[in-house]
Amino acid sequence: MQISADVRRLLPNVVAHRRALHQIPELGLAEYKTKAYLQEQLSKLPHVVIHEILDTGLIAIFKGKQPGKTLGFRTDIDALPITEETNVAFSSTHPNCMHACGHDGHMATMLGFAEYLATHPEEIIGTIVLVFQPAEEGPGGAQLLIDAGLFEQYPIEQMIGLHVFPEFEEGIIACKPGAMMARNGEVTIEIIGKSAHGAQPQIGADALLASAAVIQGLHSIISRNLSPLDSAVLTFGKITGGDAMNIIAQQVRIEGTMRAFSDEVYEEMTRRIQLLSEEIAKGYGCVAKVSFNHMYRVVENDPAMVTALAEIVGDSYQTTPPYMLAEDFSMYQQKVPSLFFFVGIRNESKNYVHPLHSSKMQFDEETLLGGIECYRQLIQKLN
Repeated sequence: MQISADVRRLLPNVVAHRRALHQIPELGLAEYKTKAYLQEQLSKLPHVVIHEILDTGLIAIFKGKQPGKTLGFRTDIDALPITEETNVAFSSTHPNCMHACGHDGHMATMLGFAEYLATHPEEIIGTIVLVFQPAEEGPGGAQLLIDAGLFEQYPIEQMIGLHVFPEFEEGIIACKPGAMMARNGEVTIEIIGKSAHGAQPQIGADALLASAAVIQGLHSIISRNLSPLDSAVLTFGKITGGDAMNIIAQQVRIEGTMRAFSDEVYEEMTRRIQLLSEEIAKGYGCVAKVSFNHMYRVVENDPAMVTALAEIVGDSYQTTPPYMLAEDFSMYQQKVPSLFFFVGIRNESKNYVHPLHSSKMQFDEETLLGGIECYRQLIQKLN
């Protein structure tokens, strides 16, 4: 993709922002140093109005002289509880906390975009609302902002966001219309039985044995209750229970994740997990208590906005396959037509190949200019 000369001139500041933010990672809803840095940098710019939202969120507003839409651009600002292993000079200074998902790059992109808008006010059409959102990794800052009145206070008509992604080469912008990322939830199943001596199993109700049957039975949902043409994932990654090797377990806790590309499939999974867990446990003389934490919705891109992005990017555009990863940007898509796309950061010669959430994830800041260029041109394309 062709990067304009004015966007290229932003690179030194984009690099400085990314590296400064990378050193001060903070977990969701505790991004106080991050907010202070962002606020300080935004306050240096002309033509911007800054508002606070929640304790650690910020809204930056640019109004153009030309009438047009109110477009929202979002960046996430939180980090992950990971000990960094990159050995870069600007490594995290906060123990067991790292920007391992690229949110430092997203913030640097947004600050670069803000600088561009401030120095090119003639290109602003309508109103541009920059949303610096806390807690994407959890508990879901997008919904918190919506509940705090984001769309009532700022009548955003379309929302745009991006994510650096190491599965695409540097310079590639990837997207697709419709479902691109999954709806996700967490499921917890408590199996309650009756304790007994291991030598007298007949007088107990084995919660451990019942939990094994429940897990095996639930995996039949994907293969037997859903259409082979529907994609879904059900994974149980944690099981705890029992007291000793010679005691019939009285209680077992099973924890997992569920994901699907449509609400209908997700809701059918929910129904079947509840039903099968309870009935299978009953067959072993146990009781199953099932609880769900329904998290983010399907990332579903507006087709017309995807077409606009593809026209901007040209030969550097790729259609991405859908991913079972989840993203709380999807909550904005429940309110207004929206666009979410990937910015490729993979470079094998520099060993920038580590996945998101890896303690070794790194990228070249120059790739962030592609996101700024897309944002700049989307203002024109969407008006």
